[in-house]
Amino acid sequence: LDAGADWVPYLAGAADRSGYADVISPATETPLMLGDVLMLDTGLVWDGYFCDFDRNYSVGLPSDAVKSGHATLIDATQAGFEAAKPGATIAELFHAMNGVVNPSGHVMDAGRLGHGLGMQLTEWPSIIPQDHTVLVPGMVLTLEPSVSIRDDKILVHEENIVIRDGCAEFLSRPQTQDIRVI
Repeated sequence: LDAGADWVPYLAGAADRSGYADVISPATETPLMLGDVLMLDTGLVWDGYFCDFDRNYSVGLPSDAVKSGHATLIDATQAGFEAAKPGATIAELFHAMNGVVNPSGHVMDAGRLGHGLGMQLTEWPSIIPQDHTVLVPGMVLTLEPSVSIRDDKILVHEENIVIRDGCAEFLSRPQTQDIRVI
């Protein structure tokens, strides 16, 4: 708020050993433990416009599965970013990210891999394979791929982009390949 935000409307999170079951679990009294992955999903409103991003943190050194999963998320986000050009479609963004998180090409049951962003926290369009909305300069989107670590654990990553003439631009500071350790 000191830097000029109008409002910080939410901070959601999840934490569990080697990933989490979902991204909207209510907080519990369980303390963080070595081996947990903490995900924080937050944003703010500035001049009436929302941002929405999340970050993963490893409590202590991450397992190989968590390191690999996090790196895959960053690669998928980058693939979506590179596909996000005027004239491309939302479905193309979905397939660019899904091709990284699911190289077999099978469409995961993860729902959407991002959404529009603006004066509401989530706006049209949803980044799904059935949406053939054409990207135009000025559109603001989240790129939000997810990966399964185990049958019951996931990791999710989210960045904000704007479509510019010729290419996209990150509005959030992109996360690196290495998961942050706390």
